[in-house]
Amino acid sequence: MKKDIHPAYDNLKVIMTDGTEFMTRSTKGGPDAVMRLDIDSKSHPAWTGVHRLNDSGGQLAKFKKRFAGLGMQS
Repeated sequence: MKKDIHPAYDNLKVIMTDGTEFMTRSTKGGPDAVMRLDIDSKSHPAWTGVHRLNDSGGQLAKFKKRFAGLGMQS
């Protein structure tokens, strides 16, 4: 194998949606890299069976405003 062609393989702290943390190793980021998850197995409807609407960037509010006259209830 050729030397010095592989990316660095460092520790990565993963912070889940409920605030729990765990350490893993990855080529993403540097030695003090942190990955915050927007959705994971504790919050995804496929695993929880509960559907929650997350409004990121006001998209849900914009949708409700645009289609307010069509008789939809919020």
